[in-house]
Amino acid sequence: MSADVQLDEVWIRFGDFVAARDINISIRQGEFFSFLGPSGCGKTTLLRAVSGFLQPSQGRVSIGGRDMAGIGPNKRPTALIFQNLALFPLMTVWENITFALEVRGAGRAARRKKAEELLELIALPGQGEKMVSELSGGQRQRVAIARALAAEPSVLLLDEPLSALDLKLRQHMRTELRAIQRRVGITFIYITHDQGEALTMSDHVAVMSHGVIEQVGDGNSIYNRPESAFVASFVGENNLFSGTVAATDDAYVTVDSPAGRLRARHAMRGGKAQLAAGDSAFVFVRPESLKFAAGASSASAEASSTEASSSTGALDNRIGARIHQQEFEGNFWQVFCDVDGVDKRVKLSMVNDGASMGRGPGEEVTLGFNADLAVALPQGELAAE
Repeated sequence: MSADVQLDEVWIRFGDFVAARDINISIRQGEFFSFLGPSGCGKTTLLRAVSGFLQPSQGRVSIGGRDMAGIGPNKRPTALIFQNLALFPLMTVWENITFALEVRGAGRAARRKKAEELLELIALPGQGEKMVSELSGGQRQRVAIARALAAEPSVLLLDEPLSALDLKLRQHMRTELRAIQRRVGITFIYITHDQGEALTMSDHVAVMSHGVIEQVGDGNSIYNRPESAFVASFVGENNLFSGTVAATDDAYVTVDSPAGRLRARHAMRGGKAQLAAGDSAFVFVRPESLKFAAGASSASAEASSTEASSSTGALDNRIGARIHQQEFEGNFWQVFCDVDGVDKRVKLSMVNDGASMGRGPGEEVTLGFNADLAVALPQGELAAE
């Protein structure tokens, strides 16, 4: 049976240090929910509070509508998969999977039957008699999931369980883990610093920084509609232009920057505008949203914006640049450009269509992007690179 999880005004302190600050999160029954953030942001601390290994300094943790205050980890309807998996090396696979049932007094026949059911679930049928040392990293990961599921928890907690795997196996296990969650239908709460994991698997993601939740939303919202400079700079890649707001309305913001006058979507927060004329602002543009534009660049996009928006396919913003280098990655060309007044090189990503780039280092170019594919946000803390 799955259960919802609620964190109401949760604070966690260690002396004078605040590890989690005023956390309010509602995780629906049966969803895959991820806490995403850099190391030390407080995401594992929150997981420990849900599991019962740590009591909040204030606030309430509820599971299935029941307040968990005073209820230890062994009495909660949760199971936790640790980063190092913690499988027992001297037990067979099936014995590892059913260890919790053995502790509860279940007989051997019942445990073997349950193990076989779970081995089918994790796509390892007939592997029960093997020792853990005979399994690959991905297989051990699946055994750890099966062992947690054997206890029939309402909520499964996963603390960066894929971090020790190599890239290809990690990508494969994302798909496997999401498929298992859908089959069992219970609530998964997942901790990760890997954006690809969070965006690929999750129904909703909470992005954290310094013990604070910056934004909660589905993957599409987090990636395409960030609500803070931290989220925009932490999730995926972004080109950053800083400047001052020249004009604003509910939908768009015009920003004067060293690269010229730029027009971008006005990022709302809680349904409210975040910027006004005169404010310091960042304009974020994804590398895949930039294009090579025909024609000369302009220091001011204001005059060209009206003309651009009136013609199909035209770009709202144009920036003069000079190609510094280009990198071929097979499916993409990555082009790095110098822009006057911008400290960090601007990156443009182009899908490889089989043709030559046709441009080279040192060439003067015009970069363009549409206002709908850029976002303007108040200047604030950026994620560390």
